[in-house]
Amino acid sequence: MAGKIAGVNRRGAMLLTAGGAALATSAHAADGAKTGAHQDPGDCTTPRSAIADTQYGKVRGYLDGGVFTFKGVPYGQDTGDANRWLPAKPPQPWQGEKHTLIYGANCPQNLHDFRSIETSFLFDWDDGYVGEDMLKLNIWTSSLRGKKPVMVYFHGGGFSFGSAYELPSHEGAQMARHHDVVQVSVNHRLNALGFLDLSEIGGAEYAESANVGMTDLVAALRWVRDNIANFGGDPNRVMIYGQSGGGSKVTCLMGMPSARGLFHTACVQSGGGGNFADAEQSRALARQLMTELGLGPKDITGLQKTEWSKLWAAGQAAVTKVNGPLPPGAFFPPSSVRRAGWAPTMDGHVVPVRPFFDAAPELSKDIPLIIGSVSEEGYGYRSNPSETEWRATLTKTYGADKANRLVDAMKAANPGKAIRTLSYGVAGLAQRNNVERMIGLKHAMGGAPVYQYWFTWQSPQLDGVCGAWHTSELAFCFDNTKRCEQGTGNTPEAQALAKKMATAWANFAATGNPGIGWAPTDPQRMQTMIFDNKIRFVDDPHGDVRRIIKA
Repeated sequence: MAGKIAGVNRRGAMLLTAGGAALATSAHAADGAKTGAHQDPGDCTTPRSAIADTQYGKVRGYLDGGVFTFKGVPYGQDTGDANRWLPAKPPQPWQGEKHTLIYGANCPQNLHDFRSIETSFLFDWDDGYVGEDMLKLNIWTSSLRGKKPVMVYFHGGGFSFGSAYELPSHEGAQMARHHDVVQVSVNHRLNALGFLDLSEIGGAEYAESANVGMTDLVAALRWVRDNIANFGGDPNRVMIYGQSGGGSKVTCLMGMPSARGLFHTACVQSGGGGNFADAEQSRALARQLMTELGLGPKDITGLQKTEWSKLWAAGQAAVTKVNGPLPPGAFFPPSSVRRAGWAPTMDGHVVPVRPFFDAAPELSKDIPLIIGSVSEEGYGYRSNPSETEWRATLTKTYGADKANRLVDAMKAANPGKAIRTLSYGVAGLAQRNNVERMIGLKHAMGGAPVYQYWFTWQSPQLDGVCGAWHTSELAFCFDNTKRCEQGTGNTPEAQALAKKMATAWANFAATGNPGIGWAPTDPQRMQTMIFDNKIRFVDDPHGDVRRIIKA
């Protein structure tokens, strides 16, 4: 995710600035052990029937509302101590039954500060708990038999923070209960623990260290390939999808040779196409980090023993010194600027290309793709400009003529929206330009089709001014408007839209075609499925407005 208010403090610190607060280990608003909210009467039990085989041993979950649930299933060993920055090692086999009843640890990270009351209410974050034994996945299935399509979700948060259960929308029971799929979510290494290039410092053993956060996901997909049949899933129908940073994880995997054949369809939501650093940039960052920590240039053991908050603070200082500061007032660098930091590295081996930035990788040619975004990507509740203030802010970025044309066009295209809501939509139009760029790259390959969506459903909460904020579509494509009722209100309209959107996602996982009258797109017509109270399929909605930004 890249939410703007409560999250921006963490996201700005995590991604871009120096310093970094000490790691908080308490669990704020933690409800990770709760069963999923659903409309049906609850009947949570832990029966003997909720036991499944894996290649490492038996796991025992629980049954709730007709859904077998397994949380915290290991797909790799503890990544702490001597295992830091090494490729994931397979789990150690166990005897008897391993209880997989609650979510596992999240990768160490800065937790939410919850100082934006409104955003914290809408998002209903769950920080859970942190630790380096985080290579765990979660599974929801209506039956341990059969060959159901498998939907593997990668969480957002850039490559620095977030988790499989940070948002209540990620809970997968409704997809298993009503859409005949096996739902999977994954935790993996993030930030300096997942993306620090130690190949120069530690030698050949650490050749993949710059990308272990991504090779963790490959390890999870291999686990799915080898074990998901025991949970009623079809290993030959695996869909990967993710939102924001999770979408960028999807596009990265589409260009990774080690991931080839492990998934068959893909979906990118409000993200994708990162301009990853090259190997020399990442190695320079690692050298500077060692200097910041006062360690010798080859002291890999000392680095492995460094407590996370110290590692993070030193890493952020190194990021600033290697890259230089951002422009005043900027939270993110322009996409054209390549910076070292906590994201994959184009090392020529694990990540041989910058997928969907430089080109659509040949590996992805035969993978059907859904790609899209939401209308108010730039939501931030505390941002409430007057029209005059909004025009002045845009003028600083685009110049007066372009800013005024943009405001006038947005007002004309959205006559019912408040100025503050329209101001959140500028980032939504910019993201649609990025969607257009990636669609063009995919379409030019002449392979599997690409489908485009735009989610524009306006939440009624908080006087209806927040719009369709970054992450808001997740409650719908997971059919979780009840579990996410703080953001959706769980209105009849929300429930109806969620059924349609979740059905399209499940159809896509099953067949590579989302159905519901949704046809492929191309960069000329930009055919788009709009998800709102009335879903409709149109050519390039608000295209004249987004092109003002693009010009």
